[in-house]
Formats: sequence, C-alpha cells, structure tokens
Amino acid sequence: MRLSFVFAAGSTSQRHPFTASATANMLAEGSERFTSQQIAEQLDYYGSYFDVNIDRDHTYITFCTLSKFFQPTSEVIEQVLLHPTFPEEEITTYCQKRRQQLAIERRKVQTIAREIFAQSMFGKEHPYGISYPEQEYDTLRRDHLVEHYRRRYTASNCIVVCSGNITEDIAQRISEIAGQLPLGDSNESIIIPPFESTPRTLRQHDGAVQSSIRMGRMLFARNHPDFIPMQVLSTVLGGYFGSRLMQNLRERNGFTYGVFSAMVNFQQAGYLAIATQVGTQVTAEAQRQILLEIERLRTEKIADEELALVKNIMAGEMMRILDGPFGIADVTTENILCGFDNTRIEYNLQRIRQTTPDELLALAQKYLREEDLVSVIVGDLESNE
Repeated sequence: MRLSFVFAAGSTSQRHPFTASATANMLAEGSERFTSQQIAEQLDYYGSYFDVNIDRDHTYITFCTLSKFFQPTSEVIEQVLLHPTFPEEEITTYCQKRRQQLAIERRKVQTIAREIFAQSMFGKEHPYGISYPEQEYDTLRRDHLVEHYRRRYTASNCIVVCSGNITEDIAQRISEIAGQLPLGDSNESIIIPPFESTPRTLRQHDGAVQSSIRMGRMLFARNHPDFIPMQVLSTVLGGYFGSRLMQNLRERNGFTYGVFSAMVNFQQAGYLAIATQVGTQVTAEAQRQILLEIERLRTEKIADEELALVKNIMAGEMMRILDGPFGIADVTTENILCGFDNTRIEYNLQRIRQTTPDELLALAQKYLREEDLVSVIVGDLESNE
C-alpha cells in the first residue's frame, strides 16, 4: 500500500530561501522518539519506503509498505510527520552537502538553461521563476525550518491519498495520524505577482561542447478548456519518440539524442516548454528547425493518420499510468489539486478522441506565434560565431 500526505508547502510558501525543500528533507532526520538511524532501520526492517518530492506549490511525503506491516510502519509515519525535531547537526550537514551539489549542477548548461527559462517565463523575482544563489544555504537556520513546518504542515494545507489494500483498521489508523495535524490558518493565502516574461536570452558558457535550448510560452493551468487539445498539439510536436521534433532534429539532422515538448502545469499557471541539447556548431540551425516545425503546425493541418497515432499513444499512456494502485493514486492526487474528481479521467480521454485537425490548426495559430515565444540558449556561443 502507499500513503501520501500532500501539503501546500512548496517553495512559493517559504519565507527564506531553500526552507521548503530543507524542511521536507529533514523530517526523517530525527523525531521525539527516534533518531534518523532508527527511522531508517525501522523502515528497512519491514521493507517499507519513504520518499519526499517538492515542487513550487506542494510537498509530497510518501510511504510505501506491505499492508501486513503497516501498524509498525505507522509508528514511524507518526513520528516523521508529527514530531520531527530538526537536529542542528543534521541541518548543518544537509546544507553543506546541498550547497556543494547545487554548485556542481550549475556548471551544466541544462541546469543553467532550466533556471534562466523559469526566470524568463515568469520573472526573476516571481515565486515560480526565482533561483537563489547556493550561498543562501549558509544562512539557513533551524528556526526557518521550524517556522515553515508549523505554518504549512497543517490540516488546512493537507490532503491524504491512500492506495492499495486498505483495510478498515488501516483506514482508522491513518485517520488517527491525520487527525493529529494542527488545524492551521485556513485564511493564509499565497499572493502570486504578475508574470514578467523576457522573450530572448543568450548565455555564454565557455568551453561547453553542447548548447541547451529551451523554448515555450505562457499559457494556462490544467482547468482551462484548451489544456487537453494543447496537450495533443504538444505531443504531435515533441511528446513521443516519433514526434515531429524527434524526426527532424534527431533522425534527419542528427543534432541531438532527444528533444521534447510538454505542457507544464502549476497551481496558478501553465506553459508550453520545448527542450533539447545540441552540438555547439549546430545551435542556430537547431533552433531554426524547431521554429520551422512550429510554423508547420500553424500552416498545415495534421494528417488524420498521424493524429490517430498520437491519440492512441496518449490514451495508451493514460492506461499505463492507471494500471495499478500507485498510478491511480498519482492521478487522483493531481485531480484533487486541480479541483476535479476521477470522472475527469474519462473526460480527458473523450476530449483527446474528439480533437480534430481543424481544432489543432486553430490552436496553433492562436497560441504558437513566433513573436509570443520565450527562448533561452546556453552554451559556448562565441565559438559558434
């Protein structure tokens, strides 16, 4: 079985850099009853698993265990979620390690491009676009983590999603744990400022053998009526191995091993993103080919055969995700966070099947104008002049 506690405790809610991720990652580093080693040993003994994921909006605390070992595992769950102590020594070690890891990651063109693209899309000071220098880890203190935990790890900011063999006793025990969360301030809201997009950014990275290209544009969140057909359009462009961008950049031109496009969904925003890495000497031509493929979508109807293939791929991927209790839990969580119930699954499938070449052509003409695109290129651009 799997048990996920989803808190509205992502980076948009933090009041000090790196607090949200540090708080989530330090939950299992010591509690009132257990040390970090005892927590790890208890989970390992019963074959249980603990995982943390943090995004801009939410923190996902997930436990996986065999149903027959849930009761002893629940003791750890209760301690991790309700009684973390955030030991000073563990925080110091964590900050030193993460600062070094981030510094190393930021030597890579793809990391630089990803951060600049978020800044270019939303604005450097926007919660969805901001990137903090790794030196901010030196200023992170235990008090920051405790404050964030007390303010955001509350019942009013939490949903609990369970999947697998959930017996009545297990459901009651989960309710007991969740019922101990403090209510919290249900009136606290996170103010998201307006977006400030930068159309084009070039960043020199001396000695890079590849350039990282990111392109896209601001669109809308998942509850917009055009979201699903835009997903279909994005899949045609670069959402599967045989997509138009893959055929062009990889198969015909040999510019890259991979390129993709996808609709990215946040709680209060959504956008189209295209990403690839290419050899330095072909950077300009690769970008030109991406724009050509986008223009094709705006000027030519997608053939019925190609569209039928894409629809089958998308439907098949949905069925693959839903083939098991864990995938169903992921979809259920996403639906709840978007304000849907699981009848949305059937709606999405129907909406994919109903999409026509004429509709996709109209959407491309409306949303994929070159002048509306944000582009970021990071690499050794001077050597390509």
